[in-house]
Amino acid sequence: MSDAKNRCHAEETAACCCVDVGTVIDNQNCIAFFEKNFLNQQEAEKMLTQLTEKARSVESEPCVIEHQIQPIVEGVKLLASFTFCCEAETLIFQLNLR
Repeated sequence: MSDAKNRCHAEETAACCCVDVGTVIDNQNCIAFFEKNFLNQQEAEKMLTQLTEKARSVESEPCVIEHQIQPIVEGVKLLASFTFCCEAETLIFQLNLR
């Protein structure tokens, strides 16, 4: 079996469901997106502050945070993206949002 094939396919053992972390986390998805509607600008900004704090708590290198607060009929919509240096940090950030 070639190295390329080994890196692209998970190989499980008969004793357990163990796989190489590189087959699950391959640093292809380092951006987390957030979208939510709020009644007003202040609530959206408060959420953005909370999200920024969570991102900063898991980053090993500076996370690039981009956001927009758009007016909608019912209030405002917060759109934000968080670009981390590695997929593991993205995953930790997303899990912290639950």
